[in-house]
Amino acid sequence: MSYLVSRCIICRNRRSPPQQQKLANLPEDRVEPAAPFTYSVDYFGPFTVKEGRKEVKRYGVMFVCIASRAIHIETATTLETDAFINALRHFQAERGPVRQIRSDCGTNFIGTHREYKEALEEVNEDKVRARLLEDNWEWINFKFNPPSASYMGGSWECQIRTVRSFLAAMLEESGRQLDDESFRTLIKEVQSIVNSRPLALNDMSSTDSPQPLTPNHLLIMKSKVLMPPKAFF
Repeated sequence: MSYLVSRCIICRNRRSPPQQQKLANLPEDRVEPAAPFTYSVDYFGPFTVKEGRKEVKRYGVMFVCIASRAIHIETATTLETDAFINALRHFQAERGPVRQIRSDCGTNFIGTHREYKEALEEVNEDKVRARLLEDNWEWINFKFNPPSASYMGGSWECQIRTVRSFLAAMLEESGRQLDDESFRTLIKEVQSIVNSRPLALNDMSSTDSPQPLTPNHLLIMKSKVLMPPKAFF
């Protein structure tokens, strides 16, 4: 009887024990101790803002720290390579050198990687790398997800969903009345709110539990959310 059951696919499926999902190991940069911002990057948008009498599009460029789960948002005027390079330079000027950038295969990311590679081909890359490593500089490595594999960027896609949920509520009534400067201010306000979220939910309901750890604890050593001016109360 058992011999017949073992050869019957339907019987084997009905009598099989519950299966457990197999999960791949986390990438090394998720578990390796490092200073904040060994990063991944992605675009989101577009959003419409006012520029004089016309309406123009603006995009958000999000850098997500894989280790600390902190985010940094810059704005870009287009999806072109030059706009992303400017956003990357703004980010590095504020947060410091980056060791690695993970992203999807967007043409602006591929273009940036190509321009960096062409610039390095004009110099002796090995000597430059060795010299920078002597001074503890970080050399940027680009890692791209396979095409049509956005699920491999879940660590930053979920942060984009969180930011979009905040922006959707704030831009619902007066989004098209914002100018470029107001939009950049709003983006930074959302960045501050997201970086104030707790990283763990253990014992948050208990009054005796310690203050939960947030990304702002790691970035600025402060946890309080910036309050609006008194005129808005």
